[in-house]
Amino acid sequence: MLTMLRPILERWRFFALLASVAMLAIAHAFQTFGGLAPCELCLKQRTVYWVAGSVGALAMILVRLPGGPRLREASCWLLALVFLAGVGVAGYHTGVELKYWPGPQSCSGGGTVTAAALRDLLNGGGVKMPACDQPAWMFAGVSMAGWNTFASSIFVGLSISAAVRERGKR
Repeated sequence: MLTMLRPILERWRFFALLASVAMLAIAHAFQTFGGLAPCELCLKQRTVYWVAGSVGALAMILVRLPGGPRLREASCWLLALVFLAGVGVAGYHTGVELKYWPGPQSCSGGGTVTAAALRDLLNGGGVKMPACDQPAWMFAGVSMAGWNTFASSIFVGLSISAAVRERGKR
């Protein structure tokens, strides 16, 4: 199994960037083509991927500069922390959807877009965010937030594995 992962772990910063772009593209596709408006917690989950992608891209540049190779391990640990934050946000959102705990006060919107809501928006009214405790989409009994918790956990594991691999190369 580790042999299969070797090419990914050797270029983890690049693959973390690709994974982040892919996750953002999937989220935006659900929004654009599926008509699923993101709630406040969904947007926070996307922020994690924007940060992870930025860290991955910046680290790819920094490790190639003079003195940069010593940052290879640290960049993988930093990516692990960013993805761990993603596990936390997505896990919290999953718990809100499952009614394990209450969500933020600002996440009690209606979630539907009607002609009246669009008219209100055009007349200067506010946008009503979807409710965070109502899963917009589920597959195999798991919501998008649940699947994101799983994906983020895998990215944490890969980041840690890449960091340990970098340490072993010294």
